[in-house]
Amino acid sequence: MIELYVQHENGQSVRHDLNAGKHCMGKATDADIVLTDPFASKYHAELHVTLDGVFINDLGSTNGTWMNDNKISDNKLLSDGDTFNIGNLSITTKIGSQTQQQQPAQGQQVNQITDASSGTNVYTLPDRKGDDQLYEFRKKVHMLVLEHLDMYKRTTMHNMSSSELREEAKNSAREVIKKSKIEIPKVKPEDDIINEIVAEAIGLGPLEVLLADDTITEIMVNGPNDIYIEQSGKLIKSDAYFNSSESLLSIIERIVTPLGRRIDEGSPMVDARLEDGSRVNAIIPPLSLIGPVVTIRKFPKYRFCIDDLVKMGSMTQDMADFLEVCVVNKKNVVVSGGTGSGKTTTLNILSNFIPTNERIVTIEDAAELQLGQDHVITLESRPSNAEGKGLIAIRDLVKNSLRMRPDRIVVGECRGGEAIDMLQAMNTGHDGSLTTGHANSPRDFLSRLEVMVLMSGIDLPVRAIREQITSAVDIIIQQTRFSDGKRRITSIVEVDGMEGDVVLLQKIFEFKRKGKTADGIITGEYSGCGYAPTFYKELEDAGLDLDRGIFGEKDFLNEQKPSWES
Repeated sequence: MIELYVQHENGQSVRHDLNAGKHCMGKATDADIVLTDPFASKYHAELHVTLDGVFINDLGSTNGTWMNDNKISDNKLLSDGDTFNIGNLSITTKIGSQTQQQQPAQGQQVNQITDASSGTNVYTLPDRKGDDQLYEFRKKVHMLVLEHLDMYKRTTMHNMSSSELREEAKNSAREVIKKSKIEIPKVKPEDDIINEIVAEAIGLGPLEVLLADDTITEIMVNGPNDIYIEQSGKLIKSDAYFNSSESLLSIIERIVTPLGRRIDEGSPMVDARLEDGSRVNAIIPPLSLIGPVVTIRKFPKYRFCIDDLVKMGSMTQDMADFLEVCVVNKKNVVVSGGTGSGKTTTLNILSNFIPTNERIVTIEDAAELQLGQDHVITLESRPSNAEGKGLIAIRDLVKNSLRMRPDRIVVGECRGGEAIDMLQAMNTGHDGSLTTGHANSPRDFLSRLEVMVLMSGIDLPVRAIREQITSAVDIIIQQTRFSDGKRRITSIVEVDGMEGDVVLLQKIFEFKRKGKTADGIITGEYSGCGYAPTFYKELEDAGLDLDRGIFGEKDFLNEQKPSWES
């Protein structure tokens, strides 16, 4: 067996074990050795492993294959330790006996570290769970299936539906196993193994099973060998794994390409979404040192309503009734919270309170919101192309939405200069707008909102920014994910004017934590803070019959001066 080491500029090394036969190298996903380098051709070069030795042949590539500053054209015999170059990649062959030092598995992404004391390279490998025999079988058949399907690419495959293509891939897998006389491992039923191979060849690989499990809310892929999931708010390591970094990268490309987005060394980060709306983020080498990393925030198949949040203990019925009054009566509402606290879910639920006779424009980086109304326009930002042009940011869409005659503007998240445009919209007749933002408390959110306004490049005094915020934002909902995995609305506050240069916040509802049970469940209770928001009086003057009793037991007729949050 021949060992081939592909080393990148950043020091990362990928090992491939080559058996007798021909092995194609190039950028194409169906190449035997996939090269992630912009200067590599789709099918760049070919290695031929024979009893007489290892030969390399350039396949007419654009930039050539080089060794010792000489361009390789015809078959060239390689010796043990020879290094040749394709683009920025240095590729070394090891022919002969295996080294005693542990080396990376075929196609596995590793970190190459130089030991300062000895000057030798040490490879640190992530542990991979699963049967080694099954791993090798899956990897080998995976490549054979891709090769077999490629034979039909120009004839029938482009006319197949996804179900027909999957069935063809299953037939191909069984055919190549039969022709190659490969023994199927007995660790799993044959159909299960075939389905795993097909999923990785034309689908989403091991992600398919995890995505189908409704109890899993988030999937985190840390390189090809480590996959973590979130169930019931807790992180658990899965036994699933990918065949190689190349296989994982091809699945990422399969996700982002239909959306008109790209991921490569020139653009190594991408936000995307699956067909069901699940949010996908991917980052690849050279930014990631452990191989491709994918994070999927699953979109629930069941559309949650406000009653579900009440049943789950995320809020009380009184809080739900109050938020419905806010949205229906066009109060500007912001949902604040940390990552994974459930902001988007709450925003989606609140959006469904908007009356059906209003025109709604939603603006997001990756479309997740699913509104039930008929008159909804969904806008999605766009990253720049390979030439660095064509960027359409959230801010551009917010500006454009003002020309679309919206009754409501719903922004998935404010995180930059679009904040000033959102505040301007709220202050110029687009009442009832909704958005979310990252912050640990309502007060922190106001501070962050000031920073985001300054990020727009407009030089405004801090007091002017705070006056804009006070005039625009009516209600801030603070949401938190607790250590027991539950997501709760910890406070609802009103933005209640200014006193000097300080924006006043008045708590309306809050969650008071009481303790923790023996099994780690957070205990506490929701309560009104004895204060009705100032806009309740104008709503009552307009003829609405509102229940002030939901805010607590304080006698509102006494008109006691409230104590504002500092």
